[in-house]
Amino acid sequence: MEADSNTQETRNMKKNAVLVDGVVLNGPIIDSHAGEKFVDEVYRMLMNEVIQKATDVSEKVCEWQEPEQLKKILDLNLKENGESHQKLLQLCRNAIKYSVKTSHPRFFNQLYAGMDHYSLAARFITEALNPSVYTYEVSPAFILIEEAVLMKMIEFLGWKEGDGIFSPGGSVSNMYAVNLARYNHCPDIKEKGLSQAPRLVMFTSEECHYSMKKAAAFLGIGTHNVYFVKTDDRGKMIPQELEKQVERANEEGAVPFLVIATSGTTVVGAFDPLDEIADICKKHNLWLHVDG
Repeated sequence: MEADSNTQETRNMKKNAVLVDGVVLNGPIIDSHAGEKFVDEVYRMLMNEVIQKATDVSEKVCEWQEPEQLKKILDLNLKENGESHQKLLQLCRNAIKYSVKTSHPRFFNQLYAGMDHYSLAARFITEALNPSVYTYEVSPAFILIEEAVLMKMIEFLGWKEGDGIFSPGGSVSNMYAVNLARYNHCPDIKEKGLSQAPRLVMFTSEECHYSMKKAAAFLGIGTHNVYFVKTDDRGKMIPQELEKQVERANEEGAVPFLVIATSGTTVVGAFDPLDEIADICKKHNLWLHVDG
């Protein structure tokens, strides 16, 4: 009885949000008990339908539907009012049922590697805590975890010290790299902008990731100033062709500043010859970025 009383008291405390002029200052704006029940049921659904069944070779990789039919099944009309508890659960079931099971033993794609249960549990924790990792005060545990991971990665490179940043994907990572290279070559751009900057040219393999041109467009370098270097029959950048492109840019009066090599191209998995490319970069004082 005492335990039941404490549970009820906790629920009542959660519902007693502080209101000032009708604005909720603390506490949930929905029924916490109902919300917790919903999370519990969705968790059980994930365990059964995703973690267990979706990794079972006897189950389907995907319950395929054509787009128009799937729109009807998922009920994608955004309504003015919310949905009931049971309707929301059904929407979750449908989203799972008609999704590709990327951890299935018979799902093959170059961007996936099956399910890591321990990493999945870590993601549950980060989603539940919803941390913003920018100061120790607001995210003490994850700040220290981030530093530890970065230091281990720096050790892999053979460095004693350094710094790093995690980014959401390859496109943003490559954009960071282009920005760093440009700042290294023309630091005044940071404060004075592009108005007095020279015509900068960057070089990359013709088998490179599409984000190279996107980075040039976003950063104001211009896609025409991305010079693509020919590759051999295995998709690797040809160093002699890189040398020719650098000479071409110099003859045009442009300023070469960056070479982006690739370790594992998207289509064929080619690795550019980094040592030879690095020698050319050193010769012409170019920043070398490797897109892994």
